[in-house]
Amino acid sequence: YDTLNNGVYKAGFATSQNAYDEAVVPLFDTLDWIEDLLSTRRYLLGATLTEADWRLFTTIIRFDKVYHGHFKCNRRRIVDYPNLWAWSRELYQWPGVAATVNFEHIVRHYHFSHETINPHRIVPIGPQLDLMAPHGRDRMAVR
Repeated sequence: YDTLNNGVYKAGFATSQNAYDEAVVPLFDTLDWIEDLLSTRRYLLGATLTEADWRLFTTIIRFDKVYHGHFKCNRRRIVDYPNLWAWSRELYQWPGVAATVNFEHIVRHYHFSHETINPHRIVPIGPQLDLMAPHGRDRMAVR
């Protein structure tokens, strides 16, 4: 939570270079760690989908659309992490989940809500993400 779920906000609302650096470096260290973890496990804790996966999903699903640009969390995108990107597609494709993710609302909300970050309320047009592409996570070795 501290370095990723909340880390995007620490980076995004930083008012000094030092505060930003102190938030964004651990954020990407955490993403790198999760990417490595998901290279040997289907889900965060192994073979079973847990609450930990869903708590991470809420941040990851917003990352490329909002946090990467709006909050300057732009060392890498989630699509640049093969395991994390496949994991996020699997969870998005879970029955009933995609219908709960409204990217138009998410993107508009963030870009309209933070006047200090985006005073002109310009809403970006991208990126376009193919979250329905096959994820292949069902072939993961279970450990």
